[in-house]
Amino acid sequence: MSSRHHIDDFMRGRIIGKIEEGRKITDVAREFDIAHSVVSRLWKSFKITGMYSRRHGGGRVRSTTPAEDRYIVLYQQKGTGAPQLSRWQISFLLSQESRSPEKLLPDV
Repeated sequence: MSSRHHIDDFMRGRIIGKIEEGRKITDVAREFDIAHSVVSRLWKSFKITGMYSRRHGGGRVRSTTPAEDRYIVLYQQKGTGAPQLSRWQISFLLSQESRSPEKLLPDV
C-alpha cells in the first residue's frame, strides 16, 4: 500500500470510470495500489452525490463573527482600549457594502 495522501480529482475520475466499466472494486484498488476501503468509500460517495471531486472549504473555523469584527473596528476608530489594527485590517474587517466607518456609527 502507498503512503497516506489525497487522491487527485483526475485519478478519482479514472477509478470511478473503471468501476462503471464493470471492474471489481478489489481489482481497481490493486491496480492503483490503493486500499480497498478507500476505493469502496469513493464509489459509495459517488453513488450518493454523483460527484467524485473532494469537498473544498473545510478547515479552521473563524474565531470571531462578522458582527464581532465590526465591533472591534468601531472601538478601534473611537480610540478606546481595543487592540491596534492597521488600515488594511480595518478595511478587510468592514463588510463589502459598507467600507466607510461612518455607515457603521450609530446616529446620535
